[in-house]
Amino acid sequence: MKKQINVVGAVVMRDGAVLSAQRSQLMSLPGFWEFPGGKIEPGESAQEALTREMREELLCTVSVGELVETTTHEYDFGIVTLTTFYATLIDAEPKLTEHSEIRWIPVAELRSVEWAPADMPAVERVMYDHGE
Repeated sequence: MKKQINVVGAVVMRDGAVLSAQRSQLMSLPGFWEFPGGKIEPGESAQEALTREMREELLCTVSVGELVETTTHEYDFGIVTLTTFYATLIDAEPKLTEHSEIRWIPVAELRSVEWAPADMPAVERVMYDHGE
């Protein structure tokens, strides 16, 4: 039986662009783009996990808003359930710590990079929500 992994991702919008992160060579799915976030720890809500992960991963604070999408995707290493939320940056600019790159990608150009398969339904939803 494959391992079940529950993760969260932040759809942080600013000036019509979305904060996007490219997975480094040290991570699973290297080179793919994703909404920043991470694993939900036992006893944490999805929103608490997202707030913590954004602090740890990108050294910034977000306010978690409305649910974007929940998707389950089976990878070689396990079954990932990704829950994404719209989020608002409260303080410092996100800083690169674990990913190979972070970039603000205009909504209309989200398909210009290769997203991790679990993130694709949220990409489509964000584009739909913003008239693309």
